[in-house]
Amino acid sequence: MSLASVKAEIAAKAPDIEVLEHEASTATVAEAAAVHGVPPSHIAKTLSLRVGERVLLVVVRGDARLDNRKARGAFGGKARMLGGDEVEALTGHPVGGVCPFGLVAPLPVYCDVSLRAFDEVVPAAGSPRSSLRIAPERMAALVGAEWVDVCQDVVQEPAQEPPASIDQAAP
Repeated sequence: MSLASVKAEIAAKAPDIEVLEHEASTATVAEAAAVHGVPPSHIAKTLSLRVGERVLLVVVRGDARLDNRKARGAFGGKARMLGGDEVEALTGHPVGGVCPFGLVAPLPVYCDVSLRAFDEVVPAAGSPRSSLRIAPERMAALVGAEWVDVCQDVVQEPAQEPPASIDQAAP
């Protein structure tokens, strides 16, 4: 049902976007990155949070971690991850397929500014074996998301210098 609700919403709002179904699991960032042949950072993972009595979704880049201080400031309280049963009951999506599309009931959706580093990201699509490719700005617009800065700064690894070739080696 969850995959069907995502397909229905995407078909109604963005018929040019294809919901992809995969043989392999895309339930984790690493699995989704491997299936799509992209770095983990390009996966758009959806976090299901409770802040006080409010439940909300935050979509962040795959290699990002929530910054508790920033989240408290943005959401007005301590953010706690929902348990698996709660996630499915409140979103309609199983863990590994949670996304901001096709929700069983409306929830506030936020997109972390970390997603803006990419032209295209890959969120799940309602099941642990489905996804879609979409520009972050378009995803936010389709789900009525608000942009926030709630993740720790991503530390980029410095580029490795290639080893000197024999021709370049000192005599």
